[in-house]
Amino acid sequence: MVRAFRPEPVPAAVLDRVLDAGRRAPSAGHSQGWAFVVLEGADQTSAYWDVTFPDPVKRAAFAFPGLFDAPALIVALAHADAYVERYAEPDKAATGLGASADAWPVPYWTVDTSFAAMLMLLAAVDEGLGALFFGIFEGAEELLRSLDVPDGYAPIGTIAVGWPDPEADRPGLSSASRGRHGLDDVVHRGRW
Repeated sequence: MVRAFRPEPVPAAVLDRVLDAGRRAPSAGHSQGWAFVVLEGADQTSAYWDVTFPDPVKRAAFAFPGLFDAPALIVALAHADAYVERYAEPDKAATGLGASADAWPVPYWTVDTSFAAMLMLLAAVDEGLGALFFGIFEGAEELLRSLDVPDGYAPIGTIAVGWPDPEADRPGLSSASRGRHGLDDVVHRGRW
């Protein structure tokens, strides 16, 4: 995860390959209940930050100011109704999941959109870019209105994409400095 970016734009073909990786994520019943709003360039990304991180004092004190330089932001959106509608179709109706979103024991629209976000993160790295997934800080409803997102779509988070700026990144503040759990700490074979 990169938290500091150089402001140079990402070529359209490169960004399209990143987005196409997200489009190819697995989804329950092949429902594909996701959408991605792409913001490129200082005008669009600044408008995003003005809504989601509006306080100039807090912004000035933010530990990772290089995040604001990301030349592209991808807002990942999940659409529960796509799943409910898909599972109301004849080949899935017996599951009962077509009744409503409340019928789902796991909100697969969130899971699948998260898969799509992860694939975009991996594709960005494959393209030599840096990327960071983060939750929307505040103002999510206002952001959706400002982007003309139709009703029924819920933001899962935002992916900042661009050329990493290692000189401005602050790895000492990174959660990654905690290290990863060992395989034996997280894998339980046969039983816990």
